[in-house]
Amino acid sequence: MPTQWKRSPEELHKTYIANTEAFYRAAGRGLAEQMDEFCVSCALQLFSRGSSLTQEHADAVNALYSKGRPKPTWLLWALTSAVGESGAFLPPLFFWSLTEQDAKKGTDCSRVFIRMLTNILLCLAAVDDDVTYSEAEYITECADKLSALCDGAGVKKGKPGLRAADFVTSAEPSFLEKNPPKAAVSNGPAQGQEQAKTAGETAPEKPDLDTLMAELDSLVGLETVKKDVKSMMNLVKVRQLRKDNGLPVPPLSLHMVFLGNPGTGKTTVARLISGLYAAIGALSKGQLVEVDRSGLVAGYVGQTAIKTQEVIASALGGVLFIDEAYSLASGGENDFGREAIETVLKAMEDHREDLVVIVAGYTGPMEKFLSSNPGLESRFNKYIFFDDYDGKELNAIFHMQCKKNGYELDEEAEAYSQEFFAAMYEDRDGNFGNGRDVRNQFEDMVVRQADRLAAMEHPTKEDLVRFTKQDFLPEEEREEKLQSLE
Repeated sequence: MPTQWKRSPEELHKTYIANTEAFYRAAGRGLAEQMDEFCVSCALQLFSRGSSLTQEHADAVNALYSKGRPKPTWLLWALTSAVGESGAFLPPLFFWSLTEQDAKKGTDCSRVFIRMLTNILLCLAAVDDDVTYSEAEYITECADKLSALCDGAGVKKGKPGLRAADFVTSAEPSFLEKNPPKAAVSNGPAQGQEQAKTAGETAPEKPDLDTLMAELDSLVGLETVKKDVKSMMNLVKVRQLRKDNGLPVPPLSLHMVFLGNPGTGKTTVARLISGLYAAIGALSKGQLVEVDRSGLVAGYVGQTAIKTQEVIASALGGVLFIDEAYSLASGGENDFGREAIETVLKAMEDHREDLVVIVAGYTGPMEKFLSSNPGLESRFNKYIFFDDYDGKELNAIFHMQCKKNGYELDEEAEAYSQEFFAAMYEDRDGNFGNGRDVRNQFEDMVVRQADRLAAMEHPTKEDLVRFTKQDFLPEEEREEKLQSLE
């Protein structure tokens, strides 16, 4: 059944601009970057509630950018992966500050924001000309959570927003119900409960130990990391056996510190650990909840603890992964990050039987972070180091990306690939992104290949799947790079 909310990408962009401009007039254009990032995040979560994913959905996300901001460049394969890993809804950091300002000034910018977000999400839900019950529930959940924050801060009542339930056109199963995520991935308690109800209250199956161990072994490089994880697994399994046999069980902290540069697989390994612990009974669920400072810290006194407690509640039974954790202790004694640290430490004590916390970041800043609070040093006693990938490993990661997405390299490109990634490793600097740089390189090559094929009159199927040497670099950089490799 068609819906009145369907928009073309161009119309959706105009709708997005119209809604955000109205909000910026009230709250200020300085929020544009955070607004765009937040709306894209909501789109990923919303699409997980929809019935399918098509190019229309990728085009829709690429329409979510404010005036003067760069246009996103999502590809469908990347969108599909991101939707499968999307998390639970959390209010954006700036919203907490907005409610405080509204309460002081007697304004209602935060209420305007809720109405604006509802309109945008309804347009996104209707991309496939269908608004499902699950999508409407997500939109309502977002509005209700934000409204509760307004009520709690004392923001004056405003004009009511639209009721998403009034625009439902079907009850199609969601994308995640049709395409269940891999073991150990969860999107928080709200979505998990909804999926359980849809499945007739059936409890989710435990992650499969052998499958997860095989996935761990298949990771490129990380040999020391794999060895450390397997040793921890053996320790936990033996501990469980002693417990089952009525033997004394010595205290054991499962909390960990991951040290290393970005893109070295820290999040992937954390996800596997959460599933592995669930598979052997050390955790009850095995989901991974990933956050950084913005996901824990609010804008004014008293709200950081509430925000952090909500995140912790969604992680119970699994792993809470705090990336760039050192940023929580980088703002001085009066910084709200300290409040988040204290809240996390208390949860680690209160829920030590069913919560694992992993903090991650660069080695130097993380050492300072752990020494900033005596409670941190005492609770984190297991350190795992993630080395940079070398040239061969970067090349292997690139080939895995190619295989996963149906691309091949011709003979000349195959030889050049080894030289290219060896040079990427040798020339790395402090901003080196490891696997992220490889992923960015792959995505750039997809674009350059598309530009090359567009100039061909009748590209063949082989042309469509093949990368050539010239796809590695933009034309203006190619000659300089080739000379440096000779």
